[in-house]
Amino acid sequence: MIVDFLIYKYNYLATIILILIGLYSVIVNGNLLKKVIGLNILSTSVILFYISISKVTDGAAPIYADDVIRYDNPLPHVLMLTAIVVGVAVTAVALSVVLKIKETYGTIEEDEIIEIDENE
Repeated sequence: MIVDFLIYKYNYLATIILILIGLYSVIVNGNLLKKVIGLNILSTSVILFYISISKVTDGAAPIYADDVIRYDNPLPHVLMLTAIVVGVAVTAVALSVVLKIKETYGTIEEDEIIEIDENE
């Protein structure tokens, strides 16, 4: 049973691994740049998950044809394209905030920033 899951549902396994990698890097790392990268990995895994669950078995592209019985739903794909665009914008803003923190504090390590704030 578990072997069938690993063979035929490898995209779900990849999604789980990417979610764990993203969460680990956000929680454990003190470097703000690594946290932004972890958030990108996490959002990519969510996009992969939604695209994976939207695929219909024996489904075809949603283009009208006489011999097609089942169609894939295009809505999740369109929503994930929107999520990609929003993710790029959020990443750009997060990187600009990290850059401003670097200019202000001289570091992007979370522990050092807290220590600087406590000493002032």
